[in-house]
Amino acid sequence: MLIKRKHFTPILLILLAFPAAALAAGGEGEASGPSVGQAQVAPAAALRRPVDRFHRVVKAVAADIRAEERAEERRREREREEAFAELPGGVSIATLESIASCESGGDPTAVSSDGTYRGKYQFDYGTWESMGGSGDPAAAPEAEQDYRAALLYATSGSSPWPICG
Repeated sequence: MLIKRKHFTPILLILLAFPAAALAAGGEGEASGPSVGQAQVAPAAALRRPVDRFHRVVKAVAADIRAEERAEERRREREREEAFAELPGGVSIATLESIASCESGGDPTAVSSDGTYRGKYQFDYGTWESMGGSGDPAAAPEAEQDYRAALLYATSGSSPWPICG
């Protein structure tokens, strides 16, 4: 049962109608409970099955959404690994992730407090351009930042990141 996130709210609203329908059904025909004014009040037992069914459906939908999110995360991770497989200089994923985590917390849009260092690996404009980048490193796609950092690491080792390298 694969349900897209955009369909979840309407389905949830429909499912909420089932307990209300059970209440309404309890008031038709014979009196199944004490009356309040003109309406009959259904006993709690009459609602138990629809409510239990509702809870099972909600759990199933939530499990499907979590499974879809995990599958999407695995797909993104595979794409990321494929992109890293073609990085220059044999730089490992772990090395670049360690540098990025230390430099910017892994945020590709990070900018130092004085604006000098920018992006996931905190490039300055001169270093970024020397690695073939153009424009603002913090505005570049993350994959490009990874590639340029791998180029820099392949040519200079960890020295451009004296604290984090």
